[in-house]
Amino acid sequence: MHKHDDDPFDPPPEAPTPPMDGECCESGCGEQCVWNRYNAERAEYERAYAAWRARHPDDAHFR
Repeated sequence: MHKHDDDPFDPPPEAPTPPMDGECCESGCGEQCVWNRYNAERAEYERAYAAWRARHPDDAHFR
């Protein structure tokens, strides 16, 4: 059985790093807010990870 998590052509996506303490200025800057950007990146990661899981249903990450 081939381990897909070792496949250099289709590695699992990497989760974004949340903002560090103090990075948010708490001024309500809208789309530019580090938390808004992180949440958008996290949502994209979740979509990409679900798609990756669908391509690798027997991967060791799910056991």
